Amino acid sequence: MKRYDPLKAPDSQEWLALDEEERITLARQYHIFARIKVPNVQAHAVAHALVENQIALGDEIPVARTLRRLMAEGLDRHDAVHAIGFVLLGYMNDLLKAADAHSVPAGDANLAYFAELELLTAESWRQSGVEQ
Repeated sequence: MKRYDPLKAPDSQEWLALDEEERITLARQYHIFARIKVPNVQAHAVAHALVENQIALGDEIPVARTLRRLMAEGLDRHDAVHAIGFVLLGYMNDLLKAADAHSVPAGDANLAYFAELELLTAESWRQSGVEQ
C-alpha cells in the first residue's frame, strides 16, 4: 500500500500487513498533502491508524458496523473515522485517568467503548462542536 485516503476503505489485509509506523506515516502524509490543518498532525494520524486498525478487524468488534451506520446517516467516510476516533481517544483518556487513580474497571474494559459507539450518531457528531 503506497497511499491512504480516508474517503476510501483500505484493503483490510493490506492495511494490517503494514507496520504500525507505516500506517501512521500514510495517514500523516494524506493530511499533509491534502493540506488539512489539524492541531497536531502526528496525533491525528495515530488516531486514524487506530480506527482503521479496528475497522480492518471486520465484525469482530462493532467499529466497522458503526462506520457503516454513520455513513448511512450522511457522514462521509473521513468524518465517520473522525467521529469514531473522538470516541476512542476519549475512552482511552478515561482509562488512563482511572489507571492513575488505581480504579481501573473490572471485566472487559472495551464494553464501555463499544456502548458509546452504539450511542454515536452522525447528528451527535455534527452537534459536538469538535473541529471536523
